[in-house]
Amino acid sequence: MGRAVREEAGRSLEARGGHSLRLMSALGHLAREPGLSYSELGRRAGVTAQSMQATVLQLERAGAVARSSPAGRGRTAVLRVTEHGRHMLAEMRQTLAELEEPLLAGLSTEERAVLAKALGQVAANLRTAAGPSGNLRTSSETDRQ
Repeated sequence: MGRAVREEAGRSLEARGGHSLRLMSALGHLAREPGLSYSELGRRAGVTAQSMQATVLQLERAGAVARSSPAGRGRTAVLRVTEHGRHMLAEMRQTLAELEEPLLAGLSTEERAVLAKALGQVAANLRTAAGPSGNLRTSSETDRQ
């Protein structure tokens, strides 16, 4: 189910502005915590710092992110979300909100709350099971240790 929703979200973002979940994720993290490094952004997105550099470059070219430090090997980039980037992020969030509504159709407010709580617990379990490495261990792997 998660994969299907993620794929539909990606298609919706692409159709409504040529965006992606990766761009939205990087933009959202930077909006909440300006100054994150490429490495930290990459860790949060589950990609390498080099891959995140390409993502941030796309955001820079779109005018969504501005660098306030000179580019260069070994230099920490200081990145901030521009006003245009905040507008882009709001549009992306609206796109996902519109996608969410038909998925939750027929669920009462209480059922939506229960679902949100259950999914929150699953996400917390995933973070715990993945541990610091970020790699999920299966129960048979855990049993062998």
